[in-house]
Amino acid sequence: MKAFVTGATGFLGSHVACLLAEQGADLRLLVRPTSNLKNLEGLLSRGTKAETATGDLRDAASIEKAMAGCDTVFHVAADYRLWVRDPNEMYRSNVEGTRAILEAARKNGVQRVVYTSSVATIGFTSNGYPADEDSPVSLPDMIGHYKRSKFMAEQIAMEAGRSGMHVVTVNPTTPVGEQDVKPTPTGRIVLDFLKRKFPAYVETGLNLVDVRVCANGHVAALEKGKSGERYILGGENLTLKQILDKLSRITGLPSPKVKLPYVFAFAAGMVDEAISGRLLKGEPRVTVETVRMGKKKMFASSDKAERELGWRIVPVDEALRRAVDWFRTNGYV
Repeated sequence: MKAFVTGATGFLGSHVACLLAEQGADLRLLVRPTSNLKNLEGLLSRGTKAETATGDLRDAASIEKAMAGCDTVFHVAADYRLWVRDPNEMYRSNVEGTRAILEAARKNGVQRVVYTSSVATIGFTSNGYPADEDSPVSLPDMIGHYKRSKFMAEQIAMEAGRSGMHVVTVNPTTPVGEQDVKPTPTGRIVLDFLKRKFPAYVETGLNLVDVRVCANGHVAALEKGKSGERYILGGENLTLKQILDKLSRITGLPSPKVKLPYVFAFAAGMVDEAISGRLLKGEPRVTVETVRMGKKKMFASSDKAERELGWRIVPVDEALRRAVDWFRTNGYV
């Protein structure tokens, strides 16, 4: 197998690339000229059959050239931010970039594509009942540019899988673990806790999945997934308070005891966006859209992946511990 992997410099993509290398695959890893290659250092230096190719999701010609000679594609890369100054950048990367990947795969005669979507595209309800792949959802349900762009990109991938190409879509929930270099919004929860920036919490919930297990799910989707279908790769459904309590037990740091009412969280998001985003030209830690998303517990069911991919749910405690250790070892705290 000659696998073309996007997003290998990032969090989840680096784990997918390392797993493929361990299984003996030849790898071509898409990197931008400005990419941080920290997550590739071990992979490229230990004699694996891995090479980098320079390109950009927003440059279709560079994608087609970089993919030449590959027979399998893992499209893991995405612009994953919950606040962005210019939303058009996110749509160019997530939507048009996905379209470019699939067109390049078609032109290069690629046999199989695994597209990494997100649990953000699933239809969640306010009652906290776990959603699945068949939960009703549409574009107007998507809160924020990240969710909207991923929903639009997922539609492109699934349509390609139903129209002659072999394309399987996976929907990771909320990966956690080591190598979260940015960090992702999920990693920031862990990092903010370590920095004691969690004086209070809101009533919300997430499904956390070990990033290593999630990488295994990508390979299972390649081997067993049905073209044109999507599969939720999830782990434990946990409230934010339960996540913080787990982090408290791992680190010995106190878990917040004050629950912040929604109205105060919403106000905090408005103030942070106004000051950090508009006045100081930085990235807000709390946004209005983040708070709006938090009104729904993003609990999910992986039953379909269990039936068809051999997926199994693994407790997330060890992944949280690895995340804590990695952030501390790498100077984030």
